[in-house]
Amino acid sequence: MGKTKYIFVTGGVTSSLGKGIIAASLGKLLQARGYSVTIQKFDPYINIDPGTLNPYEHGECFVTDDGAETDLDLGHYERFLNIPTSQINNITTGRIYNNVIQRERAGDFLGKTVQVIPHITDEIKHNFYKLAQTELYDFVITEIGGCVGDIESLPFIEAVRQVRFELGTSNVVCIHLTLIPYLKAAGELKTKPTQHSVKELLEAGIQPDILVCRSEYPLNQEIRKKLALFCNVQINHVIESLDAETIYDVPLLMLKEKLDERVLNKFKMSLKGDPKMESWKEYLGRLKNPTSEIAIGLIGKYVELKDAYKSIAESFIHAGAVNECKVTITWIQSEDITEDNCEKLLGKLNGILVAPGFGERGIEGKITAVKYAREQMVPFFGICLGMQCAVVEFARNVLNMPDAGSTEINPGTAFPVIDIMEAQKNIKEMGGTMRLGAYDCTLKKGSKTHQVYGSSKIAERHRHRYEFNNKYLEQFEKHGMVASGVNNDTGLVEIIELTNHPWFIGTQFHPELKSTVLNPHPLFVKFVKAALTFQKNI
Repeated sequence: MGKTKYIFVTGGVTSSLGKGIIAASLGKLLQARGYSVTIQKFDPYINIDPGTLNPYEHGECFVTDDGAETDLDLGHYERFLNIPTSQINNITTGRIYNNVIQRERAGDFLGKTVQVIPHITDEIKHNFYKLAQTELYDFVITEIGGCVGDIESLPFIEAVRQVRFELGTSNVVCIHLTLIPYLKAAGELKTKPTQHSVKELLEAGIQPDILVCRSEYPLNQEIRKKLALFCNVQINHVIESLDAETIYDVPLLMLKEKLDERVLNKFKMSLKGDPKMESWKEYLGRLKNPTSEIAIGLIGKYVELKDAYKSIAESFIHAGAVNECKVTITWIQSEDITEDNCEKLLGKLNGILVAPGFGERGIEGKITAVKYAREQMVPFFGICLGMQCAVVEFARNVLNMPDAGSTEINPGTAFPVIDIMEAQKNIKEMGGTMRLGAYDCTLKKGSKTHQVYGSSKIAERHRHRYEFNNKYLEQFEKHGMVASGVNNDTGLVEIIELTNHPWFIGTQFHPELKSTVLNPHPLFVKFVKAALTFQKNI
């Protein structure tokens, strides 16, 4: 573990306060001061990973280069720090218990009774330390999911207590994110929920070093003094976190509140001068001062929960800033789209993105949206299932294959233009068995996609079981839908595009998973640019 310092971020009062954004913002500030930082998330649910969870349950499943299906907060970590995460950046209760049970079955515990303490907490601590054992970091920030006081969080909180005891308070800082609600009838901010939340932590043996207080209104000195007194923290360690216009404001708001300084002072470490945030501020300047605005339709089946497409939404924010353009996403439920209402729902859009997904629900609406984009020359972007819908639509309406489909939806289709991958045919288990992670792709020179990337070799992240059926490739290319990106090892078609359309691209991979503030994904950047051009030419 060397000289690595450990920062733990816990939450209280309510969930969804933004622990991931606070962790990522602190990490960004420490990184901007010249320190090496990584962030990990420990989730208290019993699933091995979120890969089998419905997006309505948990938002999007974020996939890493090494093929881990992880919590969406890892997307925030990557977007803020601009460094990739991996399997060991996200651990669940299910994985912890699974590891311990496998060791018990192997006889590793020499006949001992396996218990939460020490065996489960030892496994949690082992995973706390794992990142610093693979690479030397100055800081490992660990976000503990859920709320303090939840039954499922107790083993993680106990493990944090043990780490503080083992490494000493000079090597561990605990940050507690909490809520200061405003009672409109009384006209005042209330500290009691935070006091009770800190009391829960104290009962578990943890004294928070820093309080980060989410609030709709500024905390006056009296409120800060009260929180400091009743929560046993220094008054300058009570940090205000007001609601922000954009999550990308939060690092600068935390800089203003001196969160990074408080952490470094607690560790008795050098500030190394002011953090270098010029490029971040430049990005925010472009983001907040657009010179144009476009409307992009996101066609999906989980649009009621926008976190289901979190990385796509953030990628549009990044790409919009590059183009000095505000991208307004129109969220359209694919089940609502029919041939009769297509023009009404899609007619005012400057671009159409058909989103990823699984299963039959809403599939015909997606195919109808693809047809509209193709025929009306609207810039189109299809991701994973969105690309597959584009293939099916083209087969039905251009290649004269009316029954064309995917065997995922219709196993008996006469024209299986999308079929299950050979390697997936004998797989029975659902979790962690798809084609996952980063794979190489070779781009066809002279294609639109080649121009977008400016390179013939790329690597992108995947999460799928079905693929383009190469038996039909010659027919597709003869009629103008070309495979502009292919995996050389397997022959898998990674990218399709239309030669007679201004911007019509579908990718089997998920480009949104690699877009960051400092490195916006080129496909999103050029898609937004194409939508701007389309808008001007209407």
